[in-house]
Amino acid sequence: MEIIPTAIQGVLILKPQIFGDERGYFYETYNKKLIKELAPEIPDFVQDNQSFSAHGVLRGLHFQRAPYSQAKLLRVVSGRVLDVAVDLRKDSLTFGKHVSVELSDENHLQFFIPEGFAHGFSVLSSEVVFQYKCSNFYNKEAEGGIIYNDPALGIDWKLDNTEVLLSPKDRLHPTLEEYVRMGYPGGF
Repeated sequence: MEIIPTAIQGVLILKPQIFGDERGYFYETYNKKLIKELAPEIPDFVQDNQSFSAHGVLRGLHFQRAPYSQAKLLRVVSGRVLDVAVDLRKDSLTFGKHVSVELSDENHLQFFIPEGFAHGFSVLSSEVVFQYKCSNFYNKEAEGGIIYNDPALGIDWKLDNTEVLLSPKDRLHPTLEEYVRMGYPGGF
């Protein structure tokens, strides 16, 4: 496994070693011992999630407030997404900046996002099966979000605006500036 740093401290891309032949391929999607050796900052995980989405679905930008903050390790089982992490750590030099990576069933990359980030993804293939590990349990009262198309963030979701499919909840998130102006409601 190769650990690839990104432009934001703590956000990592994991590239597994693929063993393939004419029959197909094999790789370890998660090996706690190896990850602890290569990237000790990656915490233990307590919950695995899976979603299925169609082309154009955009989920995010979501986060969990402290004490329910979550680090995530994300991957695609089938299909292709653009996965995005936005730094919401108040004292970070990269506050409000984002990192994006394409995850697919072809590149087998995984994306590690530490606590203190908003996360979202857009579905670029006809459909996708998306899996991720979380370092903390989900808590409905601790959920929050930033609007996906906040102009200050400047995220290119690789979708035409007419293709974007959002949940009603994701249409109502504040901009990052509005969220900060509200004083980080609920803490962070």
